[in-house]
Amino acid sequence: MRVLIIGGSGFLGTELVRQATAAGWETAATYCSRPSSIPGASWYRLDLRTPGHVDEVLAAVDPSAVINATSGHSDWAVTADGSIRVATAATERGCRLVHVSSDAVFSGSRIHYDETCLPDPVTPYGAAKAAAETAVRLLAPAAAVARTSLIIGHGGSVHERMVHGLAADPHDGVLFTDDIRCPVHVEDLASALRELAGSDQAGMFHLAGADPLSRHELGVLIARRDGLDATRLHAGRRADTRMPGALDVRLDSSATQGRVRTRLRGAREFLQAG
Repeated sequence: MRVLIIGGSGFLGTELVRQATAAGWETAATYCSRPSSIPGASWYRLDLRTPGHVDEVLAAVDPSAVINATSGHSDWAVTADGSIRVATAATERGCRLVHVSSDAVFSGSRIHYDETCLPDPVTPYGAAKAAAETAVRLLAPAAAVARTSLIIGHGGSVHERMVHGLAADPHDGVLFTDDIRCPVHVEDLASALRELAGSDQAGMFHLAGADPLSRHELGVLIARRDGLDATRLHAGRRADTRMPGALDVRLDSSATQGRVRTRLRGAREFLQAG
C-alpha cells in the first residue's frame, strides 16, 4: 500500500504518518513549512495554493491512496480551492481519496447531526470546509469524506495545550460551558481514516467520539488526567460573548461505527486519569 498523506506535519497528519509507517505502508507525506522527523516516510513540500503543485507531488509519489488531512483554517485558497485541486488530481490518476472534513460545516441549529445532514456553516472556516466537501463529492464520487470533531491526544493538541496554559494562569481566559462537541482521540481517528483508505467505501462518514462535552467539561477531564488543578479553569458562556460560530454541534457517528472496525471512544474513556 502506497499512501500520500497531505498535511502530514500537522497534529492528525503526524499520527497518520506514524500509524502508516508502523503498518508497513509505503508512506509519503507533505508539509508546508517543515517536515516531521518521523522516520520511514518520504517528505514533499506542498503549497495547495499553487496550481499544478499537487499534480507534481502525485506524479512523484504515484500513490494508490491519498488522505487529505490538511486544515488550512479559514484560508479559502487552501481549505476549499486546495481540496478541489487534490480531488481533481487524485481522480485523474485513479487514486483512492479520503478527505477529512469538520463539524464546523454545521450551524448547531439542530444540535444532533448524522451523515445525511447537509452543511449550513456560519463561519468562514465552516464555509470553506463545506465547499470542499461539495466539490470532493462531485469530482470524486468514489471518495470517502470524513467529518470529525475536536481532536485530542497525549497532550499535543491545541485544546490540551490551552488547558495547561489556563491552569498555569487562569487570567488568560475561560472555557465555555455552552460550547459542545464530541471529542475524538487522534489515534482512533487516524486508525479509522487508514481503514477507509484501504477500503472502497464511498460517501459521508462521521468520525467523532461518543461523548458530547462542553469545552469546560473537556478541560476538567484533561486537567484531572494530567494532574492539574481543575478548579483553576474558569467557566464562562460563549453565548455571552460576540465570538462567531456554532454552540452545540454533536456528530452522530453511529452509522459510521457500523461500517468501520475502529472503535471511536468517548472522551470520558480515553481521558481517564491515571
